[in-house]
Amino acid sequence: MTQFSKTDEEWRAMLDPEQYNVCRLKATERPFTGKYNSTKTKGVYHCVCCNEPLFSSETKFDSGCGWPSFYAPIGESAMVEIRDTTHGMIRTEVVCATCDAHLGHVFPDGPPPTGLRYCINSVCLDLVPSE
Repeated sequence: MTQFSKTDEEWRAMLDPEQYNVCRLKATERPFTGKYNSTKTKGVYHCVCCNEPLFSSETKFDSGCGWPSFYAPIGESAMVEIRDTTHGMIRTEVVCATCDAHLGHVFPDGPPPTGLRYCINSVCLDLVPSE
């Protein structure tokens, strides 16, 4: 359930064009172009739209898919899963539970312990490094 809302004009003023297209219009950044695809920096990844914590770097892994991948969110209530049947596929979209920002998709082909791969667009994230 959304706890944080803005008008379309407020989102456009707050986000850069790529962030707006991905987070609010459900677009996708090109694979292997995102700033967090290869990063190994320790910390917590927050939603770029509302600053809610979404993923810990401890759950990040290199899936080779071209987007940052995580095997678990920071908490069960961090995001909402939505059935996505666009582009002739059946997938599970993940959106921020606080602001409904489109983050990416989750797939059942990740590593233990969850077996999940949260494939997330870098432009949706803001990494807060740990010290």
